[in-house]
Amino acid sequence: MFKICKRYLVHFQKSVFRGEITPSNLLKLRNDLKKVIDKDSDFIAIFKMTGDYVFDEEVIGVRSNNQESLLL
Repeated sequence: MFKICKRYLVHFQKSVFRGEITPSNLLKLRNDLKKVIDKDSDFIAIFKMTGDYVFDEEVIGVRSNNQESLLL
């Protein structure tokens, strides 16, 4: 997954990537990640800015029941 994310975004820290991405490249990134993810144990969260202080979260994989979404 690291190599896939590195193709589209900038590695920020540990398992965090960030950057601007075109809608078509976001679609490619999603498709590439879905090919390698273990949907029963892996968790990927994609945060998209939809406004100045508004974010949208997309989840690929499974989130454990006791996890909360927190973006600092």
